[in-house]
Amino acid sequence: MTALEGRERLRLAVPNKGRLVEPTVELLRDAGLVFGENERSLVARDRNFDLDILFVRTNDVIEFVGDGVADLGITGEDLLTETGAELPRLRSLGYGQCRLAAAVPADSALRELDDLAGVRVATAHPETTRRFFAAAGIDVDVIPISGAVEVAPRLGLAEAIVDLVSTGSTLVMNGLRPIADVLTSEAILVANPTAVVQRAGEIDSIDTMLSAVIAARGRKYLMMNAPAVRLRDLEMLLPGLESPSVIPLAHEGMIAIHAVVGADDVWGLLPRLKSAGASGILVLPIEKIVP
Repeated sequence: MTALEGRERLRLAVPNKGRLVEPTVELLRDAGLVFGENERSLVARDRNFDLDILFVRTNDVIEFVGDGVADLGITGEDLLTETGAELPRLRSLGYGQCRLAAAVPADSALRELDDLAGVRVATAHPETTRRFFAAAGIDVDVIPISGAVEVAPRLGLAEAIVDLVSTGSTLVMNGLRPIADVLTSEAILVANPTAVVQRAGEIDSIDTMLSAVIAARGRKYLMMNAPAVRLRDLEMLLPGLESPSVIPLAHEGMIAIHAVVGADDVWGLLPRLKSAGASGILVLPIEKIVP
């Protein structure tokens, strides 16, 4: 019997420490999963879906999913790439964005990626780094280290590093200058290959719950009144998911328009809508969107 057989409840493995923990828990709760805060140390049993959430070490998520101990997992693209595990990537989750960057000391004569040929490169992502430089045809000496990668040049361990970068402030603080991106990363939902086949319906339900929240986070719901004769002008300004909903109002010649628009577009859109005849504009958050 495999780890997947004889088990009724679906299992989702998530990190128990690090930068992905809080946004992951927030996503699961926003999706409607209900589990106690004090249950996050080991296993959280969801109360409204046949799902157990396993809080494990970040580096163990991929192994749990690959071995079938968990059916699904939330991890970083960088970690999956480093392990080389061939797990189905179901969805990018829209948080935990970072990049794996090659960097050198700010005063280094090394300026471009090709300049790294023959130098030592320290990194906590040795396999990804080796594959990247091999694909680029650049021969480097990869020095695997764990933690405090950014101090390697200062300690004389290497002339360059490959490390995770979010804002770039850590590089600046350590006197480093990025010269190339090795990999872009964010949180992703992965699955066990066997579970994708054997538990397709349950996995699709979880994926739909998460994707509905992710889609909603990037949208706002607009409601407004306008003269019916200005409908064409207003429609041209509202490139939503579909055509806006138009509802006749009690006052003749007036309509209500409802539309979904990109959250980043709202503040630039409002003055243009007003100029086109809209009034009483409401901007509302959206909890979930299921296309």
